[in-house]
Amino acid sequence: MRAPAFDALAKSDEPSVRYKLRAHVLGENPESRAMLALRGEIKRSPRVQALLAQHLQPAGRPARQRSVDEQRSVYDKWQGAHWVMASLADLGYPPGDRELIPLRDRLLDAWLAPHYYEEFECDSRAAAYRRQGVPIMQGRHRRCASQQGNALYAIVTLGLADTRTKSLLERLLHWQWPDGGWNCDKKPKADTSSFMETLTPLRGLAASAAQGEKRKVSKPLRRAADVFLERQLFRRRSNGAVIKKEFVKLHYPLYWHYDILGGLKALAEAGLARDARCAEALALLESKRLPDGGFPAEQRYYASPRGSAAANAARELVDWGGTSARASNPWVTADALAVLAAAA
Repeated sequence: MRAPAFDALAKSDEPSVRYKLRAHVLGENPESRAMLALRGEIKRSPRVQALLAQHLQPAGRPARQRSVDEQRSVYDKWQGAHWVMASLADLGYPPGDRELIPLRDRLLDAWLAPHYYEEFECDSRAAAYRRQGVPIMQGRHRRCASQQGNALYAIVTLGLADTRTKSLLERLLHWQWPDGGWNCDKKPKADTSSFMETLTPLRGLAASAAQGEKRKVSKPLRRAADVFLERQLFRRRSNGAVIKKEFVKLHYPLYWHYDILGGLKALAEAGLARDARCAEALALLESKRLPDGGFPAEQRYYASPRGSAAANAARELVDWGGTSARASNPWVTADALAVLAAAA
């Protein structure tokens, strides 16, 4: 007998929830006629239209230019084009939609700006902030690679890759640390990759591998995956302690953050969900299953679009179901069921 939460996903008013269930849990071909029709529903859904409203006019033209003070940054929390494109990719928005090209170009302009090709050696945190460019300390590039990684994931997944998209991949590979990940920590003694800065690059590499770059990214992808696998996705190598308490809570969306569900999801995209080192994180995830068979959003990183003005710094364009210890969140549930299915 199917759990109530499964049936709730299958009958959801949200086409993106139904798509996640059918594509990632039931294994339907995303390119089948029925699934392409469902992805068309996603594009027309109120959720997606709300995400895109301030970025595109109906014909796909960029929103009317505003003054510098009013114009939203690409990286504006959580309403900029960077976050909208990542959400569309994760929701199953149909690939190859030329209406999104203006947003793609904004991402590429932002994350391939000239200063990302300028490097300089320095030996202190203060020196690292004195000029534009990518500081190098102890032979390691100190760069917030989650930005280029998220952009690469979104653009490739949305079927909008062009010649410049390869440059995002090139920058990530150029900045990769000896231990396989990335980190923007400006303290010279920092010598270990960050989970937050490595998660979206891993998703970007996995998306690139699926779209024809497997030979180029196979080894870097495996090295990035090992950053998580060597720590069972949430434990310190030194003493086995939980790295951060929020790592073992469930969220949606993650944005640039990390939790065990996000780690398992990225590893599933990389074809590594059955690695034995995922076992403890999978068991922990399974332990969070609710009586109806679903999974909760235990914490969130966004403020509701209906929130007070004081929450503007983290206000979302849409609501993602909130948090509750006792109620299933449809997006968390869909992703949790998907990684459990991938891990068999």
